[in-house]
Amino acid sequence: MRRILPLAAAALVVAATAHAQLVTTYDPPRSNCCLAGSAQTLANQLQDWNQLGRFHADNEALKQQAPDAKRVVFMGDSITDFWRLDQSFPGQPYVNRGISGQTTAQMLVRMYPDVIDLKPAAVVIFAGTNDIAQNNGPQTIEMIEENLMAMTELAQGHGIKVVLCSLTPISDHAQPPAGRNGGPAPAPRNQSTHRPPADILALNAWIKDYASRVKAPYVDYYSATVGPDGMFKDGISNDGLHPNAAGYELMAPVVEAALHQVVR
Repeated sequence: MRRILPLAAAALVVAATAHAQLVTTYDPPRSNCCLAGSAQTLANQLQDWNQLGRFHADNEALKQQAPDAKRVVFMGDSITDFWRLDQSFPGQPYVNRGISGQTTAQMLVRMYPDVIDLKPAAVVIFAGTNDIAQNNGPQTIEMIEENLMAMTELAQGHGIKVVLCSLTPISDHAQPPAGRNGGPAPAPRNQSTHRPPADILALNAWIKDYASRVKAPYVDYYSATVGPDGMFKDGISNDGLHPNAAGYELMAPVVEAALHQVVR
């Protein structure tokens, strides 16, 4: 009993110390006005974490059409999602299946409904930057590589040609456009804190080597868009991550040359 009392007293002291953080100014983090709505939105998103529903209706409609011998699916994240393929490749049966924010793990789950079931001649896989940014938590480079390998093996196993793409560089000095109503432009974002250039280079080196091993064309977006400082060329990205129209103009002929090799 004598030994228990000192232990209990010590626990009370520790508990009191842990909560003894009085402040002179009350300034808690601001809460959203509608927490119930925010919670419901999050719950809804978790119902389809891989976003299989994003293209479900489009896929069903496309499957009703006769397969096109030159159909190509572009699988990727926001850089693919924002790409106006109809403008860069007019008249081509190219299908955009990019989803903003996604990692390779999410794309791997989408391979059957968004690629294989559409029976394309080829798939352009352009992914990995959001893995480096830890959009869905920390990952090793081996985890990213294995997801890219799995997507490649699934496609090739179904007779679909694979085109593997390098990651594009980032920029810490891209100038965003002016704010609304003529207000000042926001400050450039330090993209390299989320996507270290060394990590991009390491993954690109692996993708290039892997592409040669599986006899897949390697699309070097990086060399087409990088400047002398190792970041995006001036004027081709507004936020340091996503290409703008000028950036896509540099990328389009690079992937088009690769597609000419596999889609005849």
